[in-house]
Amino acid sequence: MCTRFTRAWFFIVIALFLLGSLALLHAPSRIYMDQWTGDLFGEGGVEKDVRVHPDRPDAGVQGGVIMSKLGNATAKAELGRATWKLLHTMTLRYPENPTQDERDALWNYFHLMSRLYPCGECAAEFQLLLQKYPPQTSSRRAAATWLCVVHNEVNARLGKPEFDCAHLDETYDCGCGDEPISSSPTTAQDNPMDLERDPSRDEITGAGLINGRR
Repeated sequence: MCTRFTRAWFFIVIALFLLGSLALLHAPSRIYMDQWTGDLFGEGGVEKDVRVHPDRPDAGVQGGVIMSKLGNATAKAELGRATWKLLHTMTLRYPENPTQDERDALWNYFHLMSRLYPCGECAAEFQLLLQKYPPQTSSRRAAATWLCVVHNEVNARLGKPEFDCAHLDETYDCGCGDEPISSSPTTAQDNPMDLERDPSRDEITGAGLINGRR
């Protein structure tokens, strides 16, 4: 006759055998993490339970103009001068031998600006220029010269004189230190690239208007 210990041991062996059989019949469940959202998903593997991922962070680079028309002429002119200074200084400080990531960043920047620029009609024109003259990102010289050509395209449309692209670093002090720049800083008054008319001042006398700066 089996003792109590023997019967208990026998039942334990049977239970382990049954559990092992179930494990063989049903593979362990697998959980996967969505790399974009961090959500856990999936029984049966990625192939069967894959979902449409949200848009990549650079998905909004291409698209139409977002901002509406800017009707304030003074604000438009000041915005234009500040933007050209920013863009020219940025390209003058751009690496001479950029990595692919740095090239992608500059390319995306110009296209994002063409969508988000606060002056809607200006942004639409810039988008047309980007289609005609795609951004050049292979080097500092290429980027700075490309931007100067685009700026001169705008000047030509406005009936303004063309700027010599060979003297960009003399006009826009990039702060690079070891690169030649003009010995005396260029003021807004004699800046040859500051070609937008300032509507806050009288064109003949130069006197500040009511809403202008004196």
